[in-house]
Amino acid sequence: MKQLPNVLTVLRLVLSFLMFAAMVFVGDGLDGGAIAPDVGTWLARFAFAAFVVAAVTDYFDGWLARRWGVTSLTGAILDPIADKILVCGAILGLLAVRTPGVLVSGGVILFREFAVSALREVLAPRGIKLPVTFLAKTKTTLQLVALGAILILWFWPAWGLATNYAVLGRALTYAEGLFDFAALVTVWTGVEYALAARKALQGAKPG
Repeated sequence: MKQLPNVLTVLRLVLSFLMFAAMVFVGDGLDGGAIAPDVGTWLARFAFAAFVVAAVTDYFDGWLARRWGVTSLTGAILDPIADKILVCGAILGLLAVRTPGVLVSGGVILFREFAVSALREVLAPRGIKLPVTFLAKTKTTLQLVALGAILILWFWPAWGLATNYAVLGRALTYAEGLFDFAALVTVWTGVEYALAARKALQGAKPG
């Protein structure tokens, strides 16, 4: 049981890959690929379900690790990596299924995630760490909620439910607006990390 938090983190990694692969296949079907409509429908449903389960594990792995007192270096390393792969996989997957509303904000988020990861790599040999802030955790939640909303709305026809396209379009606009807001918060946290890194580097200079 003590390994369950790490198992959930690894599960998130696996589900993120499977979700992305499913959406790539759906996108291939939209381009005229050899995918039967019923298979495309099943893949769309699977992609959304995989995203939701993976997003839920993002909360429970850390919560269980703290509750049971089994936090580990492995978990501390894998957890943020799994978060980034889930978010990046969802963004790239949505682009693969022709979701234009995520293009700009998605690109901004991807740039920020890679930039902060690179910054951590540069600072690590100098013994400088950038602790995860509350706002950074909040931006991950915003990203996941917005992406989940866009996913279910974009794949709405796959559920076989009654569809009012005017209402669906407005709901998708709101979901994309939330995603844009998440992108702004993401950029702000990146600026905070950059300022914290600059301050730490100045403090580390001799004399």
